Amino acid sequence: MGIIKPLRRQNQTGVIEFVLLGFSVDANRHTFLFALGLFVYLLTLAGNLAIITLIQIDQCLQTPMYFLLGNLSFIEICFTSTTVPKMLWDLLLGDKTISFIGCALQMYFSITLGSTECVLLSAMAYDRYAAICHPLRYTLLMSQKIRWGLLASSWAIGNFNSIINTALVFSFDFCHSNKIKHFFCDIPSLLQLSCSDTLVSQWVTFTISGGIMIATFSLILLSYILIVSSVLKIRTAQGRIKAFSTCASHLTVVGIFFGALIYTYILPSSNHSVEQGHIASVLYAIITPMLNPLIYSLRNKEVHGAVWRAFSKKWW
Repeated sequence: MGIIKPLRRQNQTGVIEFVLLGFSVDANRHTFLFALGLFVYLLTLAGNLAIITLIQIDQCLQTPMYFLLGNLSFIEICFTSTTVPKMLWDLLLGDKTISFIGCALQMYFSITLGSTECVLLSAMAYDRYAAICHPLRYTLLMSQKIRWGLLASSWAIGNFNSIINTALVFSFDFCHSNKIKHFFCDIPSLLQLSCSDTLVSQWVTFTISGGIMIATFSLILLSYILIVSSVLKIRTAQGRIKAFSTCASHLTVVGIFFGALIYTYILPSSNHSVEQGHIASVLYAIITPMLNPLIYSLRNKEVHGAVWRAFSKKWW
């Protein structure tokens, strides 16, 4: 159980560790959830590492699109590794405690990686816009300098958002309880435990985090409006299908990831239950990282070709 250590501070108590209650399921199902979670985690690591390796070793994948995709896979590995190992540990051993500092670090990394992924997904939408709407200027619009600038901006925005929110949340007093109704340290769950006035934090989260989500989603939407407008001008149906097929994978990832994020952080918490919030968190923190390599590789002929060439070199 968690420990609440009394402090001499106006009859308040300071939490020195938290208890992650996780999923509200029968303890008899923990073994099944552990096995399922471990399988998903290993599949996520294997799939995303495979994407990164293929991009590094195959010359045909040395393009801006796959440069961004490789970095997305790296973010997915880090993102899922921030929350899933601790969740598996809790399910296996029943030790659901996490230190105050450990909780702060988990929140910092999860917000950083989540925000960075938002911006990177918008950069990938810009890449598709440049490739489809301005094919003759594509190499200029997605030059090495620009793609590295997009990547650096993604990490800078993610870190800025995380530093502000994490510092603000963990400056509050936690005296109501130390039991977090979640499987990882998240902003909404921690704000429920605070006995401080959290109105400022809620506005900061809505303004900065919500602003990043809305801005990046709007840029993605704008990119695809321009893409659709350009594609509809293509005379042949085959040409239109080919153009749209290059965007389908990205749109699928965007839909799952942003849908779950907006549900968790933008919509009022009164509109959904704790269990629904857990499902949304599982979607963007666990399911999306696992689906990313599958979605981008199943119908991608360039990835299929890279896999074939890699195995051909190994066996022949």
